[in-house]
Amino acid sequence: MTECLFCKIANKEIPSSAVYEDDEIFAFKDITPQAPVHILIIPKNHIKSTEEIDDSNSAIAGKIISVAAGIARGMNLDGYRLVFNCNEIAGQTVPHLHCHLLSGRAMHWPPG
Repeated sequence: MTECLFCKIANKEIPSSAVYEDDEIFAFKDITPQAPVHILIIPKNHIKSTEEIDDSNSAIAGKIISVAAGIARGMNLDGYRLVFNCNEIAGQTVPHLHCHLLSGRAMHWPPG
């Protein structure tokens, strides 16, 4: 998808602060962090949201979580929150599947 912001970031058409990359996943620091540690983890292939996850592509969701856990271990994070927003009403601002890894402060529920 040529107009997708996150596709452009994954393809390095737009600069980012990369944290992790392999053939399927790209992770980078959020430019408007909501916590001291705020990393976005995305699949390189365009998937609009969790709404598009099905049997044909569900392995990527597990890999995103695995990568998040590996990043957290590598950063020696005591605890962290993983967030997937699905569609604009839930707070998804970029229509490309992504996981927010948040840490570095106490997390509260409900968020705020």
